[in-house]
Amino acid sequence: MRAALLSILLSILLFSDLFPFSELSEARTGTRELASTPPRGWNSYDSFSWVIDEQAFLNNAAIVAKKLLPYGYEYVVVDYLWYRNNTEGASNQDAIGFDNIDRWGRPIPDPERWPSSEGGRGFKEVAQKVHDMGLKFGIHVMRGISAQAVNANTPILDVLKGGAYVEDGRRKHAVDVGMTDTSCAWLKGFMSVNTDSGAGEAFLRSLYHQYAEWGVDFVKLDCVFGDDMSSREIITVSKLLKELDRPVVFSLSPGSHASPSMAAAIVNYVNMYRVTGDDWDTWEDVAAHFDVARDFAAAKMIGAQGLNGRSWPDLDMLPLGWLTDPGVRQGPHRKCKLTQDEQKTQMTLWAMVKSPLMFGGDLRNIDRTTFGLITNRKLLDINSHSENNMEFPHVTARKNIRRASRVYTWNAARVEKLYTSNNDGMGLTSCSNENAKGWFISHEGEKNQMCWEHRLKSNNISCLYKRRSMSTLSEEIAYKQEHQGKFQLLLAETKDTCLDASVNRKRTASENTFLSTCKWNANQMWELNDDGTLLSSYSGLCATVERKNSNSPNVIHGVRSWVATGRRGEIYLAFFNLESERARISADIGDLEKSLGRRFTGTGSCNCSEVWTGTHLGIVDGTLSTLVEPHGCSLFVLNCES
Repeated sequence: MRAALLSILLSILLFSDLFPFSELSEARTGTRELASTPPRGWNSYDSFSWVIDEQAFLNNAAIVAKKLLPYGYEYVVVDYLWYRNNTEGASNQDAIGFDNIDRWGRPIPDPERWPSSEGGRGFKEVAQKVHDMGLKFGIHVMRGISAQAVNANTPILDVLKGGAYVEDGRRKHAVDVGMTDTSCAWLKGFMSVNTDSGAGEAFLRSLYHQYAEWGVDFVKLDCVFGDDMSSREIITVSKLLKELDRPVVFSLSPGSHASPSMAAAIVNYVNMYRVTGDDWDTWEDVAAHFDVARDFAAAKMIGAQGLNGRSWPDLDMLPLGWLTDPGVRQGPHRKCKLTQDEQKTQMTLWAMVKSPLMFGGDLRNIDRTTFGLITNRKLLDINSHSENNMEFPHVTARKNIRRASRVYTWNAARVEKLYTSNNDGMGLTSCSNENAKGWFISHEGEKNQMCWEHRLKSNNISCLYKRRSMSTLSEEIAYKQEHQGKFQLLLAETKDTCLDASVNRKRTASENTFLSTCKWNANQMWELNDDGTLLSSYSGLCATVERKNSNSPNVIHGVRSWVATGRRGEIYLAFFNLESERARISADIGDLEKSLGRRFTGTGSCNCSEVWTGTHLGIVDGTLSTLVEPHGCSLFVLNCES
């Protein structure tokens, strides 16, 4: 009898708001699929950039285990360049020769920062300590192979047979697999490997088998997605992870933005994938996520089938609390720049979108307010267990409350991208997308232009200039040999600035520049297909053009709203004010019924409470209305009888 009562009590706890994280216990037993809910944890980048050391990492991990694990935060991830010597000049994007690699060309931890790695132990000891805390261990890795390994021409390890990899009777080395014309644009020290060759696959297999031997549970692969798309490498790595005798969550980080059409080719091979550039603690970065979140939700990609489980569009880490700055060579030194309202907006959007929640602040200095924000049980329950998550565009807003000005109705805000002199936006998409078609070569006068005209959008024509031949004979020969039939595109005929399919540095979520100084490499090479698509040699994606709204350029306008349903039938409705002044935001309950496909017995049957204030609101004449602060949000829980 006592055992039965205990069982009933445990069930009540597991499925109540008091303890909403039943998936955590399932993870411990190994009975669930990978990433059945959006992964949650801590990442070192926002607070330590790349210079974190072993002690600081383990100190943060211990706090995760003590304070955040009960809230479902179970991964602790070492971000990039853990193999790099922390010396002057090592932060430079073109820096080569500062990394620690083994005899097989594989990165190994910097022994100065990670002393337990000496003697070939790698991350084994760190991972074991993390596991002993009840947590899971993750690392960031770069695409392909390092230039340092290629320059040293290290042999390739055959982990299946042991010893050096042999193909066609010859030992294979790094120079046989490294593709020098596909180096990562923002970190030149890494390049793709030829995954079509047995040697290229063998090298990648040797990497991921080593990570498994160390005890890695989470891999964040960078510079292979978004503008740096390399679907072949993503799919190859996914296959190799399936070979391992331990489950590994597979995460992608892009060079910049991504679109649903880009993700369609890889969504089923991963568990989470970044859909914007780096998110830092600026309002512009937070606001830049609304459009992309809407697009992935509309494409039904939230919680799609993934590698051995589910996959989740990732809005990036939460840069809250005690942080550092992007790209610096130092640890945490400042507070988050976002206001409290902006932080609530970010956390609420991440929850409603069901983005993975990876906290980025230094936990040794976390304040009570930040801790309360990232452990808000209602937000975490929405993030894990809500369904039907989508933007709800049927809202109205009244600005300038004191002057009672006119009412505006907003739907989706614009996506701001690179704009040409003709006020048109450049983007990248799948070559099968109809919006990628419409490119042609114009020979008007003496100009040699690449132009775009899409019959579905406008009769206006947008043109870029084809770059003329190179200045020296040696360059001309090298170009023709390596990039025959391909060309570069200039924004202006008189400027040496080329359209770039990648970026020369990591971009933030609100930056969308696609231009860089002209260099003869794959990043800037394009070719015109017979179907009128303009193919990037670097990413395998095609260029498209979006018409720019000429009103108030470079400003994100209006209000947004998101809706979702809970596991007990409750409705979550979030209002977001993206304006810099207060707004009264309203929604008609009838529109809510239509969006959710439900019929309520009457507006009086809805009980409504606001999460952040704890207040109960009435629905007047079928309308829910409230004041929302600048850059702030309101989050409602509605229980309506259907």
